[in-house]
Amino acid sequence: MFGIEPVTAFELAYKGLIIGIIASAPTGPVGILGIQRTLRKGPSYGLVTGAGAVLSDIFYALITALGMAFVMDFMNNRTNIFWMEIIGSAMLFIFGLYMFRSDPGKYFHPDRQQTNKGKGTYLHNFITSFLVTLSNPLIIILFIALFARFRFIVPDQPIPQVVGFVTLTCGAALWWIGLTYAVNRIRQTFSVRNIRMLYLIVGGIAISASILGFFFTLTGRI
Repeated sequence: MFGIEPVTAFELAYKGLIIGIIASAPTGPVGILGIQRTLRKGPSYGLVTGAGAVLSDIFYALITALGMAFVMDFMNNRTNIFWMEIIGSAMLFIFGLYMFRSDPGKYFHPDRQQTNKGKGTYLHNFITSFLVTLSNPLIIILFIALFARFRFIVPDQPIPQVVGFVTLTCGAALWWIGLTYAVNRIRQTFSVRNIRMLYLIVGGIAISASILGFFFTLTGRI
């Protein structure tokens, strides 16, 4: 039985940034909702939609972290850590395949962009985005995979852990800022094909991360 090795705040900082970006990638209706609002209402509404999604993601991330903190005795065993990282990498690989197979066309309808004349208040857009994201508890599965793969939960080291969650939030926010900026820049020519390409990129990143995860775990390099 071995204890978990101490980690630095910097280590959890960059891991949190990566987790935040991957977890916030548009994997369903909320991502398409953000794109639609950016196209139809403007970038400020896309950012507000992203803020609602980020808050919901952080909520689920904290729930996941709390649950995993209760099983840290299990995680203190190096053999258990090995298998958790293998499972986490496998789940990340499955997530990548899901992104490759996803059809954004069932959510995104360019011909309907002008049917909704009212923009609604920023608060309304924020709340609806938060609720849409909150209605998808499967995000917990992704957080479990990411937390296990990156060995992110260290409840006995509160300061690095807080830093990790701060950068996780920053990573999620950066994703939405970047997405809104990109969509707004090409809003005149944006299409389902563009979204499909975005899904393929995110899926490729997730699959690459899972393969590296398998490699590092099996070779004992991380």
